[in-house]
Amino acid sequence: MTTVSLELAQATLDQLIHQLTPGRQVIITENTEPVAMLVAIDKPRRTLGSQRGSVLYMAPDFDDSLEQTVESIH
Repeated sequence: MTTVSLELAQATLDQLIHQLTPGRQVIITENTEPVAMLVAIDKPRRTLGSQRGSVLYMAPDFDDSLEQTVESIH
């Protein structure tokens, strides 16, 4: 666990945030008293099937072969 002063945290907040890794914490102090804590969050993991049901429209010729599609254009 890292401890930094409020002044240092204000000056280097972007660096503090980018250096955080899951499970690591940064304690921010003011007059040597803890006042805040920065904690890295885990990014949500993508799961298979999470977009199921999100397709609202599919063209009627979606399954047509490429040759059929090219012929219908000409």
